Amino acid sequence: MYLYVDKRDALKRVPELLLEMFGAPVHVMDMPMKSDRKLARVDTAKVLEGIDEKGYYLQMPPPKEDYMLDLRRDRPETGVR
Repeated sequence: MYLYVDKRDALKRVPELLLEMFGAPVHVMDMPMKSDRKLARVDTAKVLEGIDEKGYYLQMPPPKEDYMLDLRRDRPETGVR
């Protein structure tokens, strides 16, 4: 998962409870955010809106597809069938 924040505020505006559930954050990158920037799995406008209104935007991983779970289950090295 990714936690987008304003670099100037860092984690100051992120609720303590969210940080506890999130775990120890690891800085991945600084990225200039503009409304015309394309992101792979999230709408940039929603990210900017979340940061503006709440001080952060939490991007959750996409849900696992059922067929991917079946592929993992069928691999003999996992020991799961």
